[in-house]
Amino acid sequence: MADRLPTGIDVLDRKLGGGIPSGSVLVYESPPASQGELLLHEIARPRETLYITTDRTEDAVADAFENTSVPVDPPDVRYLANDAPLDNARRLVRNTGEDETLVIDPVDALERTERARYETFLSELQNHMHNTGGVAVLHALRGSHVPELRDSTIHMADVVFRLETTVKGSDVENTLSVPKFRSGSALDETVKLNLGDRVTIDTSRDIA
Repeated sequence: MADRLPTGIDVLDRKLGGGIPSGSVLVYESPPASQGELLLHEIARPRETLYITTDRTEDAVADAFENTSVPVDPPDVRYLANDAPLDNARRLVRNTGEDETLVIDPVDALERTERARYETFLSELQNHMHNTGGVAVLHALRGSHVPELRDSTIHMADVVFRLETTVKGSDVENTLSVPKFRSGSALDETVKLNLGDRVTIDTSRDIA
């Protein structure tokens, strides 16, 4: 099993000591009105990926990957039925094998379930990722209606990525912070991102 999973962004990988530790659960918070989905495309590049969508259709997610400029093999996309989201998510998670990436996008639907059952799901997810050497990415929307159980998600996660999007005059600025990193050092500064066709680092300041 690999020790680290590259994020697909070289400068960020160097800052993180090679990438995301295998066996981790990563929470990626982003504003709904952002290009944050591009980072999910980059993270899906290095390894086989199971992509669980909780709101968009399987076809919509597959089309987004087909039309992206990120050179990524299409992931295995599965729609999470909302009749019993935790049970259905648990069943789908068991389909991930060794060294694979799991994406749940967004995780908000699971955060609106019963606390004890959701926290049990997170514990089982951590165990599964640890046993398989995979990495789970929980995409958490940070908008005006954040689910009540978001704190539980962040508390139990091994790594937290947080994307901030601000509009300054005619410019849109995107910065990424990594405030939590259990198997290494959290970043003490933000990383300025360019979110165009691909995710690139703004090298106008020294972050390498």
